[in-house]
Amino acid sequence: MKRYLLIIPLLLLLSAPLLMQGQTDSADLLDKPTLETIIQYTLKHKPVVQKSYLDERITRSQVNSRLADWYPQIGYNFQLQHSFQLQTTVFQEQIIQLGNKNTSISQFAYNQNIFNPNLAFAALTAKDVRKLASQNTINNKIDAVARVSKAFYDVLMMQQQIKVSDENIARLQRSVQDARNQYQSGIVDKTDYQRATIMLNNVNAAKRTNEETLKAKVEYLKALMGYPANAPLEVSYDSMQMESNAAFDAGQQVNLGTRIEYLQLQTQKQLQAGNLKYTKMAFLPSISGFAAYNFNYLNNSISDLYKTNYPNSYAGITLAIPIVQGGKRLMNIRQAKWQLEKADLDIKQLTNDINSQHAQALAAYNSSMANYNAIKDNLLLAKDVYNVIQLQYKSGVKTYLEVFIAETDLRTAQTNYFSALNQVLSSKIDLQQALGQIKY
Repeated sequence: MKRYLLIIPLLLLLSAPLLMQGQTDSADLLDKPTLETIIQYTLKHKPVVQKSYLDERITRSQVNSRLADWYPQIGYNFQLQHSFQLQTTVFQEQIIQLGNKNTSISQFAYNQNIFNPNLAFAALTAKDVRKLASQNTINNKIDAVARVSKAFYDVLMMQQQIKVSDENIARLQRSVQDARNQYQSGIVDKTDYQRATIMLNNVNAAKRTNEETLKAKVEYLKALMGYPANAPLEVSYDSMQMESNAAFDAGQQVNLGTRIEYLQLQTQKQLQAGNLKYTKMAFLPSISGFAAYNFNYLNNSISDLYKTNYPNSYAGITLAIPIVQGGKRLMNIRQAKWQLEKADLDIKQLTNDINSQHAQALAAYNSSMANYNAIKDNLLLAKDVYNVIQLQYKSGVKTYLEVFIAETDLRTAQTNYFSALNQVLSSKIDLQQALGQIKY
């Protein structure tokens, strides 16, 4: 029994990290998040964004590693050698042996780069290389925000459609009951009751379809967010807020300086300009200073090897001048010039693409907004028409066929309304992205 009592605390101790991990995971879950909350979660957890941050760190480390060669380089070398046969030579017609059987050298070496074209290029482009890595992170963040925002609105629209379906089902259930009562009273034939039942079945089927579609859209949103796949996610929404979010000042003009793609090409052009300077510097010599202090031990007996030291030291400067390389440097300069010209053409092409993208996004937004306003009016009219015909049917003025048609028109108007609102919000995001207004 005592043995079991000792095992229980041990098991609790071993399982503590797992329990703490579970608590940490639950702390990362969201409770009815808004769009802004989801965006912030995405920027913190989405793997693509996190990889971009790691790429920035890797780039900074690589740049610092290259720049480190400007600093003094100090090294230590040790060598121990035993010769089984000493080298022989002839001196004044006598054969003599050179050196000792045992030698040991201990060296402290110092090297300092004074000028080197490769290091000069690293120093020249270090700032732009870091900037390009940072801009790549910004680009991935903008793309992530745009994608997750659209997915968020997709989920909201589907939730709204399900909510409206519940309202339609409740209304149709009353309609079915009214038709059944009138049929049982002998006022109408059974076709009214049957039509009402068919319509109710169709709405129930549509609701189930929307519920399954909602599950898929939520999973897609979670994938974009980097959210745990097995964790629940129920977003919160405000229908009035969504309608107000659809409004946007579409008269704004494109500012290329706000587009991250344009800024990236500008940075790449600066790097190409730095590469051209580097290829021209290939004609310059490399200069470095060096110094060394050597501890030399020589003896034929291994036990007495380190009794006597014969040190030596030196210092100097190395000058390496590239003279002839078969025209290689001239070819490199030409390639660098052409790469710089390509960078200018890339910027020109991107400018045209951005203007075209803005024109398309603006046209899509204006079109979707006009369609949304028209469909919104249609929805109000469809509600009025249905309410009037429903009252007239109960009064015996209209037939149930007209109620059936009015009900179908109302549900079509409702579906079209949510699709139109979703299209407006999606096209607004595209327009904001085209204008360079999505910034995180």
